[in-house]
Amino acid sequence: MTKKILILSVFVVASCGLAYELIAGALSSYLLGDSILQFSTIIGCYLFAMGVGAHLSKYVKDEDVLSRFVDIELAVGLIGGVSAAVLFLTFAWMAAPFRTLLYVMVFLIGALVGMEVPLVMRALNDRDTAFNELVSRVLTFDYLGALAVSLLFPLVLAPHLGLVRTGFLFGMLNVGVALWTIHVFRRELENLTGRLLRACAVMLLLVCGFAASDRMVYWGEHGLFGDEIVFSTTTPYQRLVITRWKDDMRLYINGNLQFSSRDEYRYHEALVHPALQALPWARRVLVLGGGDGLALREILRYPNIEQVTLVDLDPAMTAAFTTRDELAKLNGGAFKDKRVKVVNADAAVWLQNNRDMFDAAIIDFPDPSSFALGKLYSVPFYGLVQKHLAANGLMVVQSTSPFFAPHAYWTIDATLREVGLRTWPYHAYVPSFGEWGFILASPQLNYQPPTAYRLPMRYLNADTTREMFSFPPDMKALPMAPNRLNTQSLVHEFEQDWRRVIR
Repeated sequence: MTKKILILSVFVVASCGLAYELIAGALSSYLLGDSILQFSTIIGCYLFAMGVGAHLSKYVKDEDVLSRFVDIELAVGLIGGVSAAVLFLTFAWMAAPFRTLLYVMVFLIGALVGMEVPLVMRALNDRDTAFNELVSRVLTFDYLGALAVSLLFPLVLAPHLGLVRTGFLFGMLNVGVALWTIHVFRRELENLTGRLLRACAVMLLLVCGFAASDRMVYWGEHGLFGDEIVFSTTTPYQRLVITRWKDDMRLYINGNLQFSSRDEYRYHEALVHPALQALPWARRVLVLGGGDGLALREILRYPNIEQVTLVDLDPAMTAAFTTRDELAKLNGGAFKDKRVKVVNADAAVWLQNNRDMFDAAIIDFPDPSSFALGKLYSVPFYGLVQKHLAANGLMVVQSTSPFFAPHAYWTIDATLREVGLRTWPYHAYVPSFGEWGFILASPQLNYQPPTAYRLPMRYLNADTTREMFSFPPDMKALPMAPNRLNTQSLVHEFEQDWRRVIR
């Protein structure tokens, strides 16, 4: 019976170990971007630390194996359990030591986890069980535990509990293993009372942390964003936060500003109207991204538009801007317009499986700060969009800043031209972002920038439009290679551009 309990504990500790690794990777990706780099370095550090831990386990004396196993479970539960909360609060209030603390915690957790399985195998090793059978049982449950959490983490834990609460939950599981081990092997453990008290103290701390998780996240995000948080949620795809200061509401995705209600009209007028003003015959419009509905609001101002299909990956995004009054007010209730069809799906997959044709396409994705986003700025993706665009239709792409990220901006232009599209780059000044860039493209249309607009505008007129399509010497075109899926050069260019700005 005791052997079965120890083997079952391997399932739990394996789940916990992988959970901490996934939490660290997801949190660093949310906060630092470039998910491939973050996950790659964290996995490498974690596996190396596990090797160190496995090596250190040989110095544990045979008579101390169970006692050290309990101590390690308590240490893993404590460090792993509080890891997400500590890292998030550190980033929010003291950004400088975040990376150092991240890898120190990953290494400590990995080293402790690396000691767990060798100690369990030593505790189980006796003459009644063949060594090969022992290894088989332990590793089977170890891998099953990893499989279980790898499925639960993206589907249930991260979107419904959030990273901070998930960390505390798995910490409690580790301490639960320690308490169960203390109970089952109470006659064989040294300092039983001391270990029991420590286990209860750690469990109490983790339970309190679990209960206070929402408050911790609020404190952290308040430190990160400064303003009142009116809405926040973690979805399987991203962290959404909406803040308010006086009459200014702001949307952040994974900590990056997406719009300010004070000046978003500049951005969205520039995004939508240079294209639609040139297409008075347009009836059907495709919007990719833009789950806040602000571009949709501008498109629906045209009486000639009969249908708009908006494809956005995250249903939580479109739901928030449909059902929450303060957010729906920003887009003028655009999602409730009968002309609008909302599709929550991966844009690339939807384009591959759909045959609808459109007169215009508005592409409003977040900046290409990760490889997951970079694929939406690639040659194959723009080729897919082109197949859904009328020959004389127009597509417009949000293209980051030609001033702050010129190499990334002109890479997007080169990528559009690579698929055979004619391009017309332009830019607009948005106070919240600075100089911001867009690119118009068409298979055949001979586009001319508008000299007047059919609709009243707050920002656009003949003069501002003429200036938008003129680039000064400090934003001149650069000869860049197109962004291909196998290299994702755009993500590297974007990262390097903004790194130079920060410096």
